[in-house]
Amino acid sequence: MSNVPSRRRQDAGATPRRKAAHIRRLVFVATILALAAGLTALGVWQLERRVWKHDLIGSVAARVRAEPAPAPGRSEWRDIGVATHAYRRVRATGHFDHGRETLVQAVTDRGSGFWVLTPLKTPEFTLLVNRGFVPFDRRDPATRSAGNFAGTVTVTGLLRISEPNGGFLRSNDPAAQRWYTRDIAAIAKARHIQGVAPYFIDADAKPNTGGYPVGGLTVVRFSDNHMIYALTWFGLALLGLFFARRLWYLTPSRFHLAEE
Repeated sequence: MSNVPSRRRQDAGATPRRKAAHIRRLVFVATILALAAGLTALGVWQLERRVWKHDLIGSVAARVRAEPAPAPGRSEWRDIGVATHAYRRVRATGHFDHGRETLVQAVTDRGSGFWVLTPLKTPEFTLLVNRGFVPFDRRDPATRSAGNFAGTVTVTGLLRISEPNGGFLRSNDPAAQRWYTRDIAAIAKARHIQGVAPYFIDADAKPNTGGYPVGGLTVVRFSDNHMIYALTWFGLALLGLFFARRLWYLTPSRFHLAEE
């Protein structure tokens, strides 16, 4: 009989601990379920991005194969964007202003060097044309003067969207004429070029006299890892549900022991 009060006191002390362990278990399970829901949402978003990316790849492929259209004029500049205009084949006729060319650092299948961006003055506006690639030893325009035609030219190529803000860990330095991306607005300001279109053209592979610059080196390729990302998020969500299920079926006493 002397042990009864002691057991009652132990049971009375154990009940609050079990309740506290049960509450903590519910909090853990709810947290895991919330994380699983978030991971599932990320997986669904990646599947949606995959559909968008495939549509973009298909539309770009059609633009690259299409007949060249006139370069967009001023009335169209406001509507130019990646989804509707990037990599569209266009043509423009005018005169090159070779004295205002800009060299932008480039890495290509031919090695490292520069893109040569030259203003093309058309009757209505000016646009920058990426005439192509030159290696470091052709940086000086005098080494490729044969290719700097002074008359009227018609350029055919792919419309590209401006690349502002510099490259990865490297900012454009207009004052020092160090360019890592083809930032149209910044180049136009630095070179005092008026009335510039908000896009540029990558010239096609038509040879230039003397061999430089080398055009037609545009790489049209898009990463498509969305399915891998989606499966990763879904897998992590399932793993979270597995742990939530195991945690839910632990008895309060076993959960309390697991915490200790």
